[in-house]
Amino acid sequence: MPPSSVHFNGSVNLPDTETVMREISSRIPVGVRRVPDGETGERNYWIGFQVQKFAAMPDFQPAGMRDMPGSDLPPRPLLRLSDGVAAEDVHWPDLGYADAYADSYQVFRRLQDDGTIPPGVRFQMQYPTPLAPVAGTFVPEDRDRMLASYQAALFADLDRVLGRLPHEQVAVQWDVAVEFAMLEGGFGFSPVPLEQITPGLARCADQVPGDVPVGMHLCYGDAGHHHFKQPESLAMQVQVANAVTAAARRPVNWFSFTVPQAQIDSSYFAPLADLRTGPETELYFALVPYYPARQPAGTTAQLAALAPGPGPGAWPAGPRARGPGR
Repeated sequence: MPPSSVHFNGSVNLPDTETVMREISSRIPVGVRRVPDGETGERNYWIGFQVQKFAAMPDFQPAGMRDMPGSDLPPRPLLRLSDGVAAEDVHWPDLGYADAYADSYQVFRRLQDDGTIPPGVRFQMQYPTPLAPVAGTFVPEDRDRMLASYQAALFADLDRVLGRLPHEQVAVQWDVAVEFAMLEGGFGFSPVPLEQITPGLARCADQVPGDVPVGMHLCYGDAGHHHFKQPESLAMQVQVANAVTAAARRPVNWFSFTVPQAQIDSSYFAPLADLRTGPETELYFALVPYYPARQPAGTTAQLAALAPGPGPGAWPAGPRARGPGR
């Protein structure tokens, strides 16, 4: 089946929401079904701003550093529950997604009303899975307790923005990245079986109401514009897609698959023969390669100025994958 649409996974290295939406609409006038806001501002470094919020909370205290083997990333600080604080007593701050997306939607609505964004295109909101900010930030003995608590806060944030925006004009994507590091043993994680990962992903899909399209970006990271592991094939991603499709109560409307920039070998795509998604699920593949030397003058310096320094919240920047869909 020939490609029919283009998908943007989220981050776009441009200064603000309006610039992102205008660029997408002008460069790809046909075939975009959902437009993101580019995750600009404090969200530019993905989950970095969440981890910064954690580090500022009195509920937690420093617990040493965590190495990032297999990457050029510096060690990252770990947190633990402060003395005398129980997991059920943690008071999460405003996580920031709902307000950011509500503001971006107003830009989207204005640009769609004036014809810049074509009718029928939805506003796409990206959320990290609850596991993403928690898994590498908290000491193992606190991780599970913090995951349950943070998941409740993140789902409440999603519920809040979906209560404010018209469901017929929005879509939600979950960024599944840390899960692949855990499945593949990347970034110092010990490999875990898929059965430990699937329930959390199914909960993410099911948290989105049935009248709002939901998708998942199956991500191998973008540290220094490289994956933490160059997958040999789509086998692991197909297994995850199949497992989530089987476990979720609602359909997943799209999966975005990681494909290394130069990968054209048919064996890489052979596992798709085992894919068990339904006809309602869009499939997106491939990357638009990122070449820093070809970016407009000042782009790299601008990103460096936005980046948090070493410590909680430091996370490498870069555009997420996008590619043609089925």
